[in-house]
Amino acid sequence: MDGAKPWLAGMLGLALVCLAPVSVVAETLIAETLIAETLIAEATGTQTRVAERSVVNSSDAAEAREIVRRADEQMRGKSSYVVATMNIVRPDWTRSMSMKSWTKGQELSLVLVTAPAKDKGSVSLKRYREMWNWVPAIERIIKIAPSMLSQSWMGSDFTNDDLINQSSIVVDYRHQLVQHESIEGDDCFVIDAFAKPDAPVVWSRIRLWISSRDYLQRKVEFFDEFDELVNTLTTSDIQEMGGRKLATKMVMIPADKPGQRTELITHEAAFDFEIGDDFFSQQQMKALRD
Repeated sequence: MDGAKPWLAGMLGLALVCLAPVSVVAETLIAETLIAETLIAEATGTQTRVAERSVVNSSDAAEAREIVRRADEQMRGKSSYVVATMNIVRPDWTRSMSMKSWTKGQELSLVLVTAPAKDKGSVSLKRYREMWNWVPAIERIIKIAPSMLSQSWMGSDFTNDDLINQSSIVVDYRHQLVQHESIEGDDCFVIDAFAKPDAPVVWSRIRLWISSRDYLQRKVEFFDEFDELVNTLTTSDIQEMGGRKLATKMVMIPADKPGQRTELITHEAAFDFEIGDDFFSQQQMKALRD
């Protein structure tokens, strides 16, 4: 009987409507119409609110992307030249390398090792999606496969992707503004960057702390595909160099290797100068000298 109750209720309702005076029927129809209109209005309102949230989220993502773009531009400009020292620190030893690097846009970069003697003349090159190493000891150019992007660059805690490929944090990731935090009294945007599907990148998520005052990257955390922290980059010693502010000291610290770090100290820098695409070539790799 319970299963028949809804059907009986419907039939009784229909009978009452049929037997009721016309005015009652009209009132019933009007009430049903009002209810339907209310439901439609509520549904429309819900859709509108969802659309509004979508617009807000889209606006937030656009704002976060613009902050990341400005930070990337602040760091490299249209072109850049940097003289730096890399200190690779281990619990039992420390090794230092001197280097020069050039970039043009996000697609061209070249790094020349100038010291010590055993590494002098080594060159790493990126042209668009392809990368190579020149090894002077054997006078050979070795192509860096995409699978090697996550490998250590010259035994440091920086990867090939960090130093050579420099995957576009602007293009290859989507961005979300998380919160604000202060680093050494510097108010920073905290932004999560999530790798886009099929993007040729090493890190599945990157969290950035970007100064709201001058758009310098103050801290970066790198996460793998399991969302586990792998490396943390901190920056300090802010100076005016090459006509802009730079964090002249960068330290990369592995999460699971106590007592290990790599420091990158910038001594000279220049930006936004003219440099041809042909400078970033395999011929230049072989010819480049200190």
